[in-house]
Order: sequence, then structure tokens, then C-alpha cells
Amino acid sequence: HVQLVESGGGSVQAGGSLSLSCAVAGPAHLKNCMGWVRQAPGKEREGIATLDNYGSTTYADSVKGRFSIPQDNAKNTLYLQMNSLKPEDTAMYYCAADSVILPGRELEDSQYTYWGQGTQVTVS
Repeated sequence: HVQLVESGGGSVQAGGSLSLSCAVAGPAHLKNCMGWVRQAPGKEREGIATLDNYGSTTYADSVKGRFSIPQDNAKNTLYLQMNSLKPEDTAMYYCAADSVILPGRELEDSQYTYWGQGTQVTVS
């Protein structure tokens, strides 16, 4: 079982930056792959960034070049660095983990078994 706890959400003006953190606890083999998923009001969940078990990253086109996912070597914390924020980035942000993600499906939220409770990001 993996436990994830996000922090760092808040309100920021357009063009600003925000960094989210996700503390990850649990067996290493269950958190080989980790990522961030967001959900805006009235919209479906959107996978935005994934770090797979090989250390490769995948980003959604909507955040590519603006967001990045630094990670500590022990895989105990996952970060989401968000720059050049836009109002359309407003959403609840979740971190998620699983033992494996199928190639080509890195941004599909259905790939994840373990989820945090989410943290709200509001850009105005």
C-alpha cells in the first residue's frame, strides 16, 4: 500500500510560479512510476506529467515547457514545478503512483492505483 500526501497548492497570479510536493510512503516496487493528474471544475481528469520506472518523463502538451517534475533519488518525494501559470491551469492537482505504467499510456490517469487527496491550485 502506498500513501501520498500533496502540499503546496494555493493562489497565484497568471505568469507566476508554484511548486507542489507529494510525500510518498510505501514499498518501493509499488511506486516505481509516479505522476501528477489534475481536474478542473466540470472537466475530466487530465494526466499532465509522469515519471516512469526508468526515470523518463512525459508531459502533456498543455504543460510542456512550463511544468517539470524533479524528484528525489529515494523516490520519497515527488515535486511539480509550475512556471508561467495560466488561468486554465486552475484545478485540483493529485499525485499518483503505481508499480508500472504501460508504454504509450503514461498520461492516462487509469494507469494509477494509488492517489493523494489533492491540492488546489488557483490562477487568476
